[in-house]
Amino acid sequence: MSIEPFQIAVPDAVLEDLARRLDATIWPQTLDDAGWDYGTDIATLRDLVAWWRSGFDWRAREAELNRFPQYRVQLGDASVHCIWARAQDRAQPIMPLVLTHGWPSTFYELTAVVEPLTRAGFDVVVPSLPGYGFSSPPTRRGFGAGQVADLWVQLMEALGYERFGAHGGDWGSAVTTALGARHPEKLIGLHVNMLAPPVDPAQLSPAEREWWQGVLDYRDREWGYVHLQRTKPQTPAFALTDSPVGLAAWILEKWWRWSDIEDEQGRRELSRRYSKDQLLTTIMIYWVTRSIGPSLRMYYETFSRGNQIPQPPRIRVPLGVAAFKEANRVPRALAEPHYDVVRWEIIDDGGHFPGLENPARLAHEIVAFFGALG
Repeated sequence: MSIEPFQIAVPDAVLEDLARRLDATIWPQTLDDAGWDYGTDIATLRDLVAWWRSGFDWRAREAELNRFPQYRVQLGDASVHCIWARAQDRAQPIMPLVLTHGWPSTFYELTAVVEPLTRAGFDVVVPSLPGYGFSSPPTRRGFGAGQVADLWVQLMEALGYERFGAHGGDWGSAVTTALGARHPEKLIGLHVNMLAPPVDPAQLSPAEREWWQGVLDYRDREWGYVHLQRTKPQTPAFALTDSPVGLAAWILEKWWRWSDIEDEQGRRELSRRYSKDQLLTTIMIYWVTRSIGPSLRMYYETFSRGNQIPQPPRIRVPLGVAAFKEANRVPRALAEPHYDVVRWEIIDDGGHFPGLENPARLAHEIVAFFGALG
């Protein structure tokens, strides 16, 4: 085990190669009236790529990320990249907290909550998931969300924390709840902004059945990527690792669909929540690390037969939920049989990526939940 300081320093050759690839983009044929209903909108992507080529300054974004104290922690054959920021007031009791991002996101999504949490008395650890960004990819089959939870226990112990709190969204939620299921003695509390408890359609009330049908309809429209990534993740990895525009299209469509960006007339615009630089920073982390392929494998490993996260009858670690505005928002009544819910807040300002969409409210919810636990 070793802990080494880390700074992001992408070689010039990688950026020069990216510029050449952007200049050589072959754009697909599309219908004149095709929009986001067909997938990523070509006009939106052309506009983003034009900024990527001529206006985006990776070195400035790199310097911004390097303001955070980062480390690489070697745990066996796994090299885990993380932000490790200590509480600002060391004289007060300190709460260790691990924050886990999801897909297609990176540790960058959670950087905006680091300073508010350290100010509130947390030692904050923000790892990159294995195979995402600057963490090494798993080297064996079967390394899904449950195994990430096991690795996070090792990570926190290496940093000096025997017990800690955890927060996550998307895959981060799966990892966080797996921590509660597999290592309850290590956890002070669990906090998530997305929750997926087991659902038995036969036991649903009429209102819950209507909600569940809406979820199934949504999955039928939007979960093609899940089926591909949980069955044949290697196939798209060839194209997405080779083409920066292809990578951007794959990621951007999810940010457009899952974010809270709709106005009163039903029009959706990414600029309502994100700058082009924010979107490109996420895409760039995948590009410069060649990590899109390993990130897709998380679906295969977690959802493959025989490797589901074991769900005990009830996870006894206290749970807090910040339920932002997104399709995965589950009714509290369906979670109660499986978790010790102590805080459940419905938040209609921000969607699937609250670390960037509404970081102030996300930080507030984390502080309020763990503060209530004493």
